[in-house]
Amino acid sequence: MNMTHYMELLAVNQPWNLIIYMVIPVALAELLVATEFFVVFNRGRAGGLMRTLNKYIGIILGFYFLGIFLNLMITAVPTMPWRGMADILAVGSYLSGVIPLMGIALLELGAIGRGKTEDEKLKLHFILLTVFLVVAHVAMVFGMVDPTLMGWNPNAGQMPMQHNMHHN
Repeated sequence: MNMTHYMELLAVNQPWNLIIYMVIPVALAELLVATEFFVVFNRGRAGGLMRTLNKYIGIILGFYFLGIFLNLMITAVPTMPWRGMADILAVGSYLSGVIPLMGIALLELGAIGRGKTEDEKLKLHFILLTVFLVVAHVAMVFGMVDPTLMGWNPNAGQMPMQHNMHHN
């Protein structure tokens, strides 16, 4: 069975890579989505607990994923022999999640969107969260594809990966 680097990352060093790279960010993202529903539903009313929870989850998730991004960009991506288009789409989409998540964190910290109304900030927050959900799902779908289905030939002279994905 051939797999993308995305799947290999999640499969090696069990259960730690799965927890670090999938369980924690996905659980935080799902919690962010759940609290976002309450924030949007209660728009215009007092923020309350859900808004506070949503704010801190957004900040924590943004910086947590920045750590993942930096770790993989330093330790894995530079030496990665790409396994075709599925691999590029999976890894690229996964790593691109740092953009909307850091956008949410910076919005919550007041580093961006200072001149915006609360409704404009809420809309931007919602859009950034939606963008993250889309790129995360693209990463998951292409990450689960056998890369040979999208043209990669494992026997075409590329050296197999030496398990340089992050090990704890």
